[in-house]
Amino acid sequence: MDDDISARRAACTDSLLGNGLVRPAELLASIDPDVLPDLYGEGGVVAELEEHVAALLGKPAAVFLPSGTMAQAATLRVHADQRTGRTIVWHPYSHLDRHEGQGYARLHQLVGRPVGELERLLGLDDLAGVAEPVAALLLELPQRDLGGALPPWDDLVAQTGWARDRGAAVHLDGARLWEAAAGYERSPAEVAALFDTVYVSFYKGVGALPGCCVAGPAAEVAQLREWRGRLGGTLFALWPGAASALALLGPALAEMPARLAHARAIAAALAGVPEVRVVPDPPQTPMMHLLFATTAERFRANAKRISEETGLWVWPYAFATGDPEVVRCELSVGRATLRQAPETVREILAGLCA
Repeated sequence: MDDDISARRAACTDSLLGNGLVRPAELLASIDPDVLPDLYGEGGVVAELEEHVAALLGKPAAVFLPSGTMAQAATLRVHADQRTGRTIVWHPYSHLDRHEGQGYARLHQLVGRPVGELERLLGLDDLAGVAEPVAALLLELPQRDLGGALPPWDDLVAQTGWARDRGAAVHLDGARLWEAAAGYERSPAEVAALFDTVYVSFYKGVGALPGCCVAGPAAEVAQLREWRGRLGGTLFALWPGAASALALLGPALAEMPARLAHARAIAAALAGVPEVRVVPDPPQTPMMHLLFATTAERFRANAKRISEETGLWVWPYAFATGDPEVVRCELSVGRATLRQAPETVREILAGLCA
């Protein structure tokens, strides 16, 4: 973020994006002043959070880690070390493949195999074409780069069954599991029950300080705890992130159904705005992608104007698509979005194309 954009964001007073303009003081206030600290990840609020997440996801154990990049690759390493193959099957949009500098290969000697097509959800027919031994199947719920889309529940059950029939582990990239559970109208534990291990994030939809947990069988979680130390993630004190997560997780989970309803109300309000298209429509989780019929330059100019005139923070720029007259943004519906009526959101989004 360049200096001009940073200054403009600092001057804004509200936002419609996710949990909004969460300032450092607000995040620090989410830490209970009477919290019990850990020591190198052991005891205190870290252990309390791990026990809470394990129970919430219906798993025997959980471990807290500072980042999902560390957590997921190490988890897949643990699964592969227990099997003959080192191939991990995932959708072409997998975060591990696209955003982590090939860490899974360089650090853990894993082989990533993208399966299926980029712009649609993974299907059982795609998996049927995999003949080589597979150490693990990784599924992301919801599929962020497809606008938060979810596979039908029966398809999800069939895909996880495919992996188990082959002796492969099934791992959930559940950075937004909380949103996926709302979309399925099931508890997080019901979704997690289909998977051997589950990664969840606390800074995205929950809005806490950075940190995550992986839940699963006690033996695998114990190995992952050792890998956390090997990878430099067992800090002297992990309690700030754990305390923030423990405080904010419950309220965020309780709010997810309302966030989903609000996402769908926004999509319905946009039905009369031809310049803005919702993907998927209607939203399947409390998030969506928005396709704006405008150029990147016009979008940036309008975003700057809206922020300066109204004090409302919107995306400072949009992502390119294959069409120079269409750009894309991701709208995560959070606490800040709920403060904005769907009609107000419609007017703001239409203004980005003006």
